[in-house]
Amino acid sequence: MTLREAIMIAARGLRANRLRSLLTMLGIMIGVAAVIVLVAIGNGTSQRLNQQIESLGTNLIGVFQSRGSVSENGRSQPLTDLDVKALQQASMAPRIVSVTPIKQSSAVLSFQNNMWRTSIAGSSQDYPAALHRTISTGRFFTEAEVRTSARMVVLGEEPVKKLFHGDKVGSLGQKIRIGRQVFEVIGVLEENGQADDLCAMPITAARNYLVGGGGDNEVDQIVVQATSQAAVPATMAKVNRIMSNQHHITNPDQKDFEVRSNLDLLKQYTEVTDVFAIFLAAIAAISLLVGGIGIMNIMLVTVTERTREIGIRKAIGARRKAILKQFLIESTVLAGLGGLLGVGIGVGVSLLGATLGQDIGSIAPPQLSLWPVVVAFAVSLAIGLFFGAYPANRAARLRPIEALRYE
Repeated sequence: MTLREAIMIAARGLRANRLRSLLTMLGIMIGVAAVIVLVAIGNGTSQRLNQQIESLGTNLIGVFQSRGSVSENGRSQPLTDLDVKALQQASMAPRIVSVTPIKQSSAVLSFQNNMWRTSIAGSSQDYPAALHRTISTGRFFTEAEVRTSARMVVLGEEPVKKLFHGDKVGSLGQKIRIGRQVFEVIGVLEENGQADDLCAMPITAARNYLVGGGGDNEVDQIVVQATSQAAVPATMAKVNRIMSNQHHITNPDQKDFEVRSNLDLLKQYTEVTDVFAIFLAAIAAISLLVGGIGIMNIMLVTVTERTREIGIRKAIGARRKAILKQFLIESTVLAGLGGLLGVGIGVGVSLLGATLGQDIGSIAPPQLSLWPVVVAFAVSLAIGLFFGAYPANRAARLRPIEALRYE
């Protein structure tokens, strides 16, 4: 018996029991479709996270006050303007583009009868460039306004929505009250989906009017912008050396500061999303396993139903190898058809989600890739071979006399 004849016999057997064949293929269909869709969702989520982190800048390095660590003298030194100046010296840190201090707080903003509590970021004129933010309306404060502690603010998207009903242009020039002080709105930041609930102001104004009482020279965070993403590791090492000299740290285990980069965060998220994708694929693979068990079950039933046929074929000279090949081809065709239908469903659902381009709750639109489609279909064929092997071998081992006597 040729391969073509065996496939034709298998196709006739499937057509003779259409409903049973369809129900048997259902497990494979669901499993293949689930693998493709879930991996596509994992890819979409991973891509969304990467885009969000990259939008923040993969060449940015943050210096923070360390929690729990102290220097050798037993005291934890805060970050100050002296640290900022040390990092700004080009001779000490040639790979550094800019150094931006940030003083953080929170306060209630009020305009007419509207009130909204938001995060306060006191910083320098380099804040937009350093943190990869753009101004959608108006402008940012200048170096002169930082020196003079000008009471001016640049709002994020969220405060504009709450205080001015989303009217960006109308918010410019308006006077809002923060605590006991009145500030003028001079600009609105472009929405980035990460830090939109924000009010930025000159760091000197934040110190004089909100925190520190004017005599404070401490900062909560220092943002260092490296020349490129490739220069981040070397720049982090340089920042660590400069800060250790500033804080007189000789034992690295006793540092009272932390140096982190968005590149490290990107790598961590990539590892997490990779594990997430593998986990989703493993869950979907359970459906394939269940489908394989269904194929084995139905092939055993088929062998029982066709026992006399097997006996007749053996009696007229059919070899064991031919019987084995026939039943293996039938189980593989059954699994392969289920795999093809599952591929069609999975690809269709993934492309539909990607075309709509809308989030489903907190899930990003799926992003289809080729390898899960190929792997899922190949696995469906392998399942047909694996789970069809036992029924096929059982059919091939039947003795002609016993098979002919079977009723």
